[in-house]
Amino acid sequence: MSGHSKWSTIKRKKGAIDAKKGKIFTKLIKEISIAVKEGGSGEPDSNPRLRLAIQNAKGSNMPKDNIERAIKKAAGADADSYEEVNYEGYAQHGVAVFVECMTDNLNRTVSSIRAAFNKYGGNLGTKGSLEFIFDHKGIFTFQLPEGKDQDDLILEIIDAGAEDVEIDEGYITVTTAMEDFGNLNKKIEELDIETESAELQRIPKTTVSLDDDAFMKVMKFIDALEDNDDVQKVYHNIDMKESQFELVN
Repeated sequence: MSGHSKWSTIKRKKGAIDAKKGKIFTKLIKEISIAVKEGGSGEPDSNPRLRLAIQNAKGSNMPKDNIERAIKKAAGADADSYEEVNYEGYAQHGVAVFVECMTDNLNRTVSSIRAAFNKYGGNLGTKGSLEFIFDHKGIFTFQLPEGKDQDDLILEIIDAGAEDVEIDEGYITVTTAMEDFGNLNKKIEELDIETESAELQRIPKTTVSLDDDAFMKVMKFIDALEDNDDVQKVYHNIDMKESQFELVN
């Protein structure tokens, strides 16, 4: 996948910065809550989505007590009820923006997302309008486990359905088709590999290059979206230069 190595590296580094913002735990708790609801169980052994949510919470250094409290609350009668909803549109300079939300109030969420698009000169589109720009892929990130042969590990992962395997700064990033996500996650669990993240992500097929001024303007919009309590993830198709990454670091 052309350009994916740079994208995955920046995404991983950006994830580390986002984890410091403080809101990451709130987003993880929402994911745990909806995983319990959708999976019908607070037991990770019988609920693959919850097991995945716990993996990602651990990868973001969420304390074990917080995870257990979130599961207990989600399984209780007074659990918060969240819905998953996505919004698609364009920022300034033709940048495609895909917003994934979890909300307990759809009217509040769509109003705040629309207001953000309007404030920063963007245009909120219709559902499916960005299907031709983003692929929905499974992405796994982890460090090479001690004692495991790198080549043998990669071969096993490819046999389990990986489309692409990249190694950068000691991290392994594995990409798989959405329909193979579950099988590959199971294989990684069997190999006793602890992932830093394992999730479905929106990977841009086409990108937009921006000068630094335009880049910073669009990033203010994306930051505003990410600061929204109802927003879980924001994807864009900026061909982000390393120097521009430093501007938002």
